[in-house]
Amino acid sequence: MYFLLPVLGLIIGLLVGLDVHFKVPSQYGAYLSVAMLAALDTIFGGMKAALQKKFDAQTFLSGFFSNTLLAALFAFVGSLLGVDLALAAVVAFGVRIFNNLAEIRHFILTRRKIQSH
Repeated sequence: MYFLLPVLGLIIGLLVGLDVHFKVPSQYGAYLSVAMLAALDTIFGGMKAALQKKFDAQTFLSGFFSNTLLAALFAFVGSLLGVDLALAAVVAFGVRIFNNLAEIRHFILTRRKIQSH
């Protein structure tokens, strides 16, 4: 049941974010989107680790902040160099997110199958 805590935190964060009227300047949109994908990747990775009973809070928190900051930094450096590293990060994090979701789904379905027999 602990694997639902990140989802609960995400829902609470979304609700608070919808209530707070804060505008991000458009020139920071690419950095913010890459940082958000990195954060989502870490959240789904944490959920997968929790289901596999390998979750470590210190690893999760350090990964969350370092991945988010590093992804935004790469996007920023890429824009300085004229290379669209943000697009590469979107593809990489997208693949990782979908892989984590597939493993979570597979784990849950396998567990249900075992419990029903």
